[in-house]
Parts: sequence; structure tokens; C-alpha cells
Amino acid sequence: MTAAGEVPSYRVWSVPGIPEVRAGDDLVKLIAAGVTGEGLPGLADGDVLIVTSKIVSKAEGRVLRADDREAAVDAEAVRVVARRGAVRIVESRHGFVMAAAGVDASNTAVGTVLLLPEDPDASARRIREGLRKTLGVAVGVVVTDTFGRPWREGQTDVAIGASGVRVLHDLRGGTDAMGNPLGVTVTAVGDELAAAGELVKGKADGLPVAVVRGLAQHVLGAEPSAPAAVPGDADCAEDGQGARALVRDAANDMFRLGTSEAVREAVTLRRTVREFTDQPVDGGAVRRAVAAALTAPAPHHTTPWRFVLLESEESRTRLLDAMRERWTADLRADGKSEESIARRVRRGDVLRNAPYLAVPCLVADGAHSYPDARRAAAEREMFVVANGAGIQNFLVALAGEQLGSAWVSSTMFCRDVVREELGLPDDWDPMGAVAIGRAAAPPRERPPRDPGDFITVR
Repeated sequence: MTAAGEVPSYRVWSVPGIPEVRAGDDLVKLIAAGVTGEGLPGLADGDVLIVTSKIVSKAEGRVLRADDREAAVDAEAVRVVARRGAVRIVESRHGFVMAAAGVDASNTAVGTVLLLPEDPDASARRIREGLRKTLGVAVGVVVTDTFGRPWREGQTDVAIGASGVRVLHDLRGGTDAMGNPLGVTVTAVGDELAAAGELVKGKADGLPVAVVRGLAQHVLGAEPSAPAAVPGDADCAEDGQGARALVRDAANDMFRLGTSEAVREAVTLRRTVREFTDQPVDGGAVRRAVAAALTAPAPHHTTPWRFVLLESEESRTRLLDAMRERWTADLRADGKSEESIARRVRRGDVLRNAPYLAVPCLVADGAHSYPDARRAAAEREMFVVANGAGIQNFLVALAGEQLGSAWVSSTMFCRDVVREELGLPDDWDPMGAVAIGRAAAPPRERPPRDPGDFITVR
């Protein structure tokens, strides 16, 4: 810790003399010899050792002979996050989101690639424990790799493995120098240490190890005043959480996907939801989905979409009661039994149980008139297709807002009732209703469909 009146500072230096590492080499022995070399300060309690993952991978035999680097990336990746031509940002099986899953063809023999360590946190623990036994010092260890960053040019080193280091410094609940509460500040100490080490190691200078001194407050077990591990940590207090704690979980990742991948994911996530929680629906999210709907194609440069948003329970109940009366009357006229009518009417409960309804409508302003039925029907169909495209956009956008939905066609069977209850113009054609809300349960598995079954090639 910094003494009163002392200016905060730290020192970082690279470790020369580390030879080319090969599979099976004793990495602890090589590092220990390097850090105690002539003219170097050695290692002291509270220092942090920054180790490039490449030498860890080599020592652990994570070198793969591979003429096809892409095949190696496929094997290491669990999910494609974004793709631009041949460049792929993927999620590795470690949980890291990075280019090519960390598969590297640099600093390795021609015809081979380096994979990331199998378990970088475990690798860091072995190095730390080995140095404790060999040199008798309590240090932190950070294993690093190079990542690009969203929204920023260039690459920087980040922590992919750590031991004995508090990789996250949670300042939430405290105040800044002006007394303002800190509500979201969590410092990525592990990544900052990795970047500091990279400034003296370089990419092509043959200096895979660096030492940071002066930041013992972030090293666990180095001194009595060092912070304890986070409560509930599965590892021992001196090991800490490891760099895995730096990986943001999917539920809190607002930027989990690239643009085209996000569209595909949203389309995949769009499911018909029939059971909702009573959690209120954000009207702003629905309006953003309407904005997405308005990007659909339409004939003659028209805008045939209208969305009636039923945000009050009163308006929803009044509409659904009137629709039920009409539907019941129609079914009785068809000769259906009361039992059959009750069963069919219950199908509309998905609308009644939803906390929010939207009624998409078709307005065929700008439609062309034709004297014959064939062309008139085709003109009408163009507008119906455009409306369907808008509704699909709407449903997909709702899924992107993490809102479940169900499109139900029932308003199309009683358009006059809907227009009357909602006070709509005569030329507005209700095209079903969309139930909207938070899904009460995960969606059921969807049976796979082979696209080939739906394609005809001529």
C-alpha cells in the first residue's frame, strides 16, 4: 500500500535470457533463471510476473501441426461471433471472444500453429507455486494473450490466466473524490497488468516475461494488508478467482454478437411464446420494434404499416371481449357444439394473458387500380406480403429486445369489430394481433428443418 504522502508508482521490466521453449520444458526453472539473472532486481514478495501465453503453450505441448489453420480454429471455437470475409471473431472453448480462437501461426515453426493453454488459470497457478518453492517468494502471475477490442483500433495484451492476483477491483458502493457514489466501476486489474507488461516485452523481441513491482495491493497473500479473495471463491484465498472472472457472462453481454450474426440470432430466437410473466412491458422497446418493422419492403414506395399499441388493460379486455362474442356467434352459426366452441375460444387465451398487445394493420394507400380481377388481386397480395414482412421484422426486433411474442390471426376474422372497438378508420385492415411479454418458461426445442426440403433449384 502507498504510504501517506508517497506518490503512487510502479516499475515494470522485461526478463531477458528466456530461451526458445519446447514441449516438456520446465517453465518455472527457465523463468526462475531469467528473473535472477545478472543485473536484474530479482523477484520479491508482491511482484507480479507477466507471462506470454505462447511460451506456456509451447511448454505444455499445445503446438499442432496444421497446414489448415482454419480447421484448427474450428476445433477451438464454440461459436462464431462475427465474420468479415476470412476474418472470424469467435468464442473459444475457454469463453474468450477473440480473433481465430487464439490459434496463432506466429513465433512457431512453419506448418504448425499454437493453441492457447488448455487451462490458463491452472497454468498460472503452477508457475506461481513453482516460483514459491524455487525462490521462496509470494508473487502474482498473469498469463497473457493479445486481443483486439470493440470500438478501438489496435491490439493490446489481456489476462487469460491468473493466480494470486485480484483481477477485478470492485469500487462499487464507494465514492469518488467529489463524494459522488460509484455505481458501476469495476477495474480490470488483470488486463491492466497484462498491458503494462506488454509495453516492455514487445511482440518480436524475444522477451516473453516481464515483472511488475509496486502493486502488491493487488497480489493475494503477499502481505498482511493484501485483500482477501472474493467471498464464495471456489479457489483458495491466495489463488484468487483467476482470469476467468474477467469473462462477462452471456446474460450481461450487451454486445455478444456481430451485426449479421445478431440478425441471424434474433431470427433464431424468435419463437411463439404462449405463456407470459406479469412483468410490465417497456413501451419504448415495442416502439423500437415498430421502427424495425418500418424497414420492410413495400410496393410503389408506400408505407402500408400501422401498429395499434394496446397499453392499457382496459383497452385489451374490451377488444378481446368483443372479439370473443363475435367468434362465439360465428361458431354457433357453423353448428359447433358448446364444448367445441369453449375449446376453440380458449385458444385465444394467449392474447388475454399477455401484458401487452399490438394490432398490426394494413393501409393500402398508393395501391394501383386495375379493371380486371386478376391484376387487382395481385395488387392486393403485394400489400399483404409487405405487411407480413413488416410483422416479421416486428417479431424479430421484439426477440432482440428479449421480449416474447405470439402472432395470432384472430382479428382478421372480425375486422369490423376491431375497427369499431379501437376507433380505427375504415381503410385500416387489422392483420392479426401480437401478444407481447416476458416468456414465463424457456422455449421448447424446435424440431430441426432441412432447408433443402424447402428449396427448388431450376
